[in-house]
Amino acid sequence: MRCHRIRRPQRGPVGASLRPVWLLCPRSQNVDPMSEKRTLAIIVGSVREGRFGPVVASWIAEQAHRHGGFEVEVVDLADVEIPLSMPAASPKFTGDAYPRPAAMAPLTARLTRAEAFILVTPEYNHSYPASLKAAIDWHFTQWAAKPVAFVSYGGPAGGRHAVLHLENVLTELHAVTIRDGLAFPNYFVGWEDGRPLDPDAAGYAKVLLDQLAWWAAALTTAREATPYPA
Repeated sequence: MRCHRIRRPQRGPVGASLRPVWLLCPRSQNVDPMSEKRTLAIIVGSVREGRFGPVVASWIAEQAHRHGGFEVEVVDLADVEIPLSMPAASPKFTGDAYPRPAAMAPLTARLTRAEAFILVTPEYNHSYPASLKAAIDWHFTQWAAKPVAFVSYGGPAGGRHAVLHLENVLTELHAVTIRDGLAFPNYFVGWEDGRPLDPDAAGYAKVLLDQLAWWAAALTTAREATPYPA
């Protein structure tokens, strides 16, 4: 930020004109944005009967609380009315005027408030649940210029096929997807008493959360400074 300028003689012959020299203002003493807690929405993507998603979401929420960089909210899509039939208009262009069902208002408010997301998803037929796709499609600006991380579970691939599809979708919505995710293959034998048996799981979760916190701080600061040109 330029603060003020003084006139300083140029080097050269006597009587040379003065040229302006800009001085930088001292850095503000504001709180480091990386030290602030960011609102994190952990979304349980499956609504299937007998789903394992709430167990995974509870564990990653515990890791996020322990990390200390987030105010954590768990959003269970099983608690939300999410119709598959949608209005003709696009939420990209209608913004806050988009005609969502009244029962969806709490979900929309939580997505709007969130500064970062973790999507907890299983893998159904090499992709992710229709419930999660519908929740994503009913919104647009709520995802834009915000970071999204993925925690998946499934068979031998650990839900990785679902995440690959989600990365494409969220990129189209101008979200920033986090490179380091968590995948739990064969979760039905890899968890016990609500916790993964892999002793390195908590360490991998910390890497994910560190990256998510960095992007949440950077993108929140950027959005506050300049509206994102979606």
